[in-house]
Amino acid sequence: MDVGADLRLGPVLRKTTPTTATVWVETGAPAEVAVTAGGVRARSRTFTVHGHHYALCELQGLAPGSSTPYTVEVDGAQVWPDPASEHPPSLVRTPPEGREAPVRLAFGSCRTPIDHSPGAVRRYGSDMLRAYGRRLARLRRDAGAGDGADGRGPDGDGAAAAEEPAVLLLIGDQVYADELQPGMKEFLARRRSQAAGDGGGSGTGAGPDARARAEARPPADEVVFFDEYAELYRRSWSDPDVRWLLSTVPTLMLFDDHDVRDDWNTSGAWRAEMDASPWWRHRIVSGLGSYWVYQHLGNLSAEERAEDPLYGEVLKASSGEGAAAGNDAAEALDAAALGWHEEPQSRVWSHEHRLGPARLLMVDTRAGRDVADERRRDILGAPGAAWLDERVTGDADHLLIASTLPFLLPKAVHRLEAWDEALASGAWGERLRGPAEKLRRALDLEHWSAFGRSFGSVSRALVELASGTRGNPPATALFLSGDVHFSYLARARPSRRAAREGAPGGGTRIAQLVSSPLCNRLPTKFRWAARLSAAAPTAWAGWIMARTAGVRPPLLEWGLDEGPWFDNAIAELALDGRRAEVVWLRGRDGASGDLQIDEEGPHEV
Repeated sequence: MDVGADLRLGPVLRKTTPTTATVWVETGAPAEVAVTAGGVRARSRTFTVHGHHYALCELQGLAPGSSTPYTVEVDGAQVWPDPASEHPPSLVRTPPEGREAPVRLAFGSCRTPIDHSPGAVRRYGSDMLRAYGRRLARLRRDAGAGDGADGRGPDGDGAAAAEEPAVLLLIGDQVYADELQPGMKEFLARRRSQAAGDGGGSGTGAGPDARARAEARPPADEVVFFDEYAELYRRSWSDPDVRWLLSTVPTLMLFDDHDVRDDWNTSGAWRAEMDASPWWRHRIVSGLGSYWVYQHLGNLSAEERAEDPLYGEVLKASSGEGAAAGNDAAEALDAAALGWHEEPQSRVWSHEHRLGPARLLMVDTRAGRDVADERRRDILGAPGAAWLDERVTGDADHLLIASTLPFLLPKAVHRLEAWDEALASGAWGERLRGPAEKLRRALDLEHWSAFGRSFGSVSRALVELASGTRGNPPATALFLSGDVHFSYLARARPSRRAAREGAPGGGTRIAQLVSSPLCNRLPTKFRWAARLSAAAPTAWAGWIMARTAGVRPPLLEWGLDEGPWFDNAIAELALDGRRAEVVWLRGRDGASGDLQIDEEGPHEV
C-alpha cells in the first residue's frame, strides 16, 4: 500500500479524554476521512487552506482506560496502518476516569529534523523523538501489544501500558522556520523558481501570487509562505518512527519563537523592525495560520473547536458555503492570523487538561506578549495572565505548568535578564536603553526573568498556592519547560522576602523541570557559558548588578539541584498519588544507528 498517495501526513493522535480521542490528518486531495477504533467510528470532510487539505476526526463513546487499535480511511480506502510497516499497531489509549490512577507523561522541545547521516548526528546529536518512538515500539513488541482483541496484549492485561506515557508534550520549536536543513533550502529554491515561472500556479494554491512573492523578497534560507510551512511540517513529522509515535501517543503542543522566528516578540522595538520588512507580513500570517492548523486545533476538544468561530468559518468556506466560500479557506485564515499579530491579546492560546491526579496548564509565552510599553511588559499579556492566575489553584494533587520558556533559570542568567530589562526601561538613564535592547537580542534575554512584573505575579500566586490561600495545596507545582538546549532540575521554596510579607509557603513542592533539546544539541563552545551561569560566583555577580538597577529580590529561592546536562533528551514525569518522579532519557553523545538511550534518574521532585 502506498500510504503517501492519499495520506500526506499523519495520522496524529491528539487530545484524549476517558471517552474521546481526536485524530488529525492531512490528505493529498479533498476527501472524506474515517477513523475506526473497535466499534467506534468517526467521519469528517477535509477543509482546505492554501491548497492543502486537513481533517480532524473525533472518536466518541470510547471505554475509559482502554487501548484499541485503529484504522484510517480516505474516501473508503484504508490508508493506515501500512501493512508493510514493522511498527506495532497504532492504538487509541484513553485515560481511566478519576484521579486515583497513576499517570506518566513525556515532554521535550527544540527539534530539528535531520537525515540521520553521520555529519548531521555529529552536529545535532541523535533525534530523541525518533529514538523514543523506537523505544516505545520495542516495549509494545516485547509485551505483545496489539495481539489481544483490545490491543493490550495476548493476555489482555495491558502489560506495556504502565510504562507508556499517557500524553506527549511538545513544548516549543516543533519546527525551525528560520534554521533550515539543506533539503528544505533546496525545496524553497525550486518552489520559488517554479512560482515565478508559472505566474503563481502549479501548486501555489490560494497563496500569494508570483508578483506578491517576488515583491516580498523572502530570505532564501527561511520559510515565508503557507505552502513552505506545510512542507516544513511534513518533513518534521514524516520520519517513520516519529510518524508512528505521533499516531499512537496523545500529543499536546505549544509554539515558541522558532516556530515563527528567532526572538519572536522579544520587544516592541523588535516588532517594529520586523513589521517594516517586506516579507514579514507573509511570514507572520503563514506562521500563525499554520500553527493553528497543524498544532493548535488538536489541543482542543470537539466542543472547544465548535466554539471557535474561525473553525466554523473555515469549514463553511471549504464546503462552498458562507461569505468566504470558494472551497479554500485561505482568505479567512489569513485575515484571522493577521489580526492575531496586530492585536496579540485578542486570543489566548493557552489550554488546560486533566491528567489523573494532575491538572495541566499549557501556557503560551510568545504570541500573547504585551511589549508595547517597555516599562509595563507582560510575557502573557493581560488576558493570558488572567487565564493563568484563575487556574493556579489547589484542586489537584499536582499542578503542572507547561511553559516553553523556563520559569526558573540558573541564578546568574535570571539576574542578568532582570538587570537588562531594568536598563532597557531606563533604570540607569535614557542613553543605556538602546544598548540594553541590543544586549537583549544578542544574548536572547527574553525569558520570564526578563518580564519582571509577570515573574513577580506568578511567583506570588505560587507562594499563595503553597500557603493554602488558593485552596487545598497540591503536593507539587511543577514547571515543564525547554528552549535553553540543556536540561536540569531546580527545586524552589518561598524566599525570606515572602516570609516577611506574610506568605511563608507550605507543603507544596515547587520545581522547574527542563528537557531540551530533542534534536539540536548545543555546540561545545557554548556549553561553558551554561555551566558558568550555574556557578555561585557568577550568581553573586548577577545579584550585585540586579540590585544596583533597582531589581527587587524574588519571592522564590531556588538552585539547580540536578544538571545541567547537554545531551539531546526527552523527560518522563511519573505521578502516583502525591508522589512525583522524573527521569531524563538522554541520547548517547554522538550516537547513531541504534540510537542508544541512557537514563538520568529517577529523581524525586
